Amino acid sequence: MPFDTHPIPWEKLPPDWGPTEYGDGRFVYHHGQSSIVLVADRTEAAQSHPGFGLCGYWELRYRYLLGDRTVSEAIARVSNRSAAVSGLLKCMHRVHDSVERPSDPIEVMETLGKISFSDFVPENRSPSG
Repeated sequence: MPFDTHPIPWEKLPPDWGPTEYGDGRFVYHHGQSSIVLVADRTEAAQSHPGFGLCGYWELRYRYLLGDRTVSEAIARVSNRSAAVSGLLKCMHRVHDSVERPSDPIEVMETLGKISFSDFVPENRSPSG
């Protein structure tokens, strides 16, 4: 992975966060002091009608180690890549600012569960007339 082309510039990342994986439909960031991993995956929208313009979405996930296994929890679904980038960055900053022990997966999940992603969903505004 060329680290100079990942979707979030280095200067915007909070301390201890860095890229792990980057591709056309997936990017992953990890916390250097714990086993926290945040993932954005582009996913096909199952059974959606093409007339609605929904052919896919991005799913944001949180991965962590629990004993000897990896657990993955959904955080949110957003409509496009830009919203996925903004959403992951918001998650990283919230964990950095709010979580005392990033090694505690329950505390991290509770913090991520309190994040509102409504500002990442585009509004459908009709022209006023």
